[in-house]
Amino acid sequence: MEIITKFNWDTFGHFRSFGERMANGHCKILVFLSLNGLVAMGSLISFLSAMVFGYMYWFPSSSPVLHSYAISESNVSNGKCHVFYGSWIRDESYPLYDASRCPFAERGFNCLANGRKDNGYTKWRWKPKDCDIPRFNAPAVLENLRGKRIVFVGDSLSRTQWESLICLLMMGIEDKRSVYEINGHKITKRIRFLSVRFSSFDLSIDYYRSVFLVQPGPVLRRAPKRVKTTLRLDKLDDISKEWVDSDVLIFNSGHWWTRTKLFEMGCYFQVGDSLKLGMPISTAFRRALDTWASWVETMIHRNRTSVFFRTFESSHWSGRNRNSCKVSRHPSLRSNGRDRSPISDSIIKVVEKMTVPVEVVHVTPMGAFRSDAHVGTWSDNPSVPDCSHWCLPGVPDTWNEIIFSNLLSKNGDSTNEH
Repeated sequence: MEIITKFNWDTFGHFRSFGERMANGHCKILVFLSLNGLVAMGSLISFLSAMVFGYMYWFPSSSPVLHSYAISESNVSNGKCHVFYGSWIRDESYPLYDASRCPFAERGFNCLANGRKDNGYTKWRWKPKDCDIPRFNAPAVLENLRGKRIVFVGDSLSRTQWESLICLLMMGIEDKRSVYEINGHKITKRIRFLSVRFSSFDLSIDYYRSVFLVQPGPVLRRAPKRVKTTLRLDKLDDISKEWVDSDVLIFNSGHWWTRTKLFEMGCYFQVGDSLKLGMPISTAFRRALDTWASWVETMIHRNRTSVFFRTFESSHWSGRNRNSCKVSRHPSLRSNGRDRSPISDSIIKVVEKMTVPVEVVHVTPMGAFRSDAHVGTWSDNPSVPDCSHWCLPGVPDTWNEIIFSNLLSKNGDSTNEH
């Protein structure tokens, strides 16, 4: 198996001590080696080392790939195993479904149907260091979710995960006609609410588009001309009342908290009746998260609803203005700083202070190496490259495997496949 793992000094220590034992055991032999023999042996070792590193560089899919991550106690764990401390492993039994056979997979995310020739990006699974994430078992998950309502809230990355879950669950349904969007809507980014019903299980999987989580507001009187709209940082989105009656509630936010999506579009921050023209985006995001946290603690029934918040998803834009999108054939060998995000740090800090239990799905580091898994030019609009969204099947399937194995383990379900 091919593994993406982190080099660490503990591992080095094992190799070093092994080398010392070897040296001590053969010191008498080395005394009799001639100088020319040593030179020849050194040349041979250098040549073999160069060959190995050259092979690792040119064929990364079959070489050790480079990172593992530990996370804090506040994040999703399975027993004593932190599921985000691990590696990407090549697994030929993946993917878990065919997006072309799932009517709820958006055409724009179905990269293979849009002309991508290589399918290697679908063959990686996440392997925690000290445990295994159970392979997604659709019949077991469906039975566990019977009579439930699952709600996703966030931006288009949330919609991708919503589509992924539906396609995963469809693998456990014999009568595909029993699964339908309740309003007959085609899956599209233009619709703010989508709900797919699994009628034979009395199960609803809903998606609400709320990219900021907080409420947009009108322009205040006497506001500067550059202000076209505001974000009410002290008020959650007005559709939040629709999220309350749920059994599993999964949030994400962050990708729209940028200058181009806010200030350059004339959107500024507001608290109460006060316009905050000079407030930095990072401060505003933290204030919005505090509003969200207060809402969860006030409105959510902790004995019924399991709440998750997914951290910032790593994107792989490059170039001077970060407008170049080069999708690699294999996972990246380096994180290039994408394993950390101030947005993710803010989410973790806010959740740590909450009184209601919320699980942080810390996907930032695990996605940092997946430069191979983005949509790129294989969308329904190939003229616009995309290094933010993920192909389906792909990385979002892993997020769902983690969340729903977590839920099944809490409910004492032992029917998962390993």
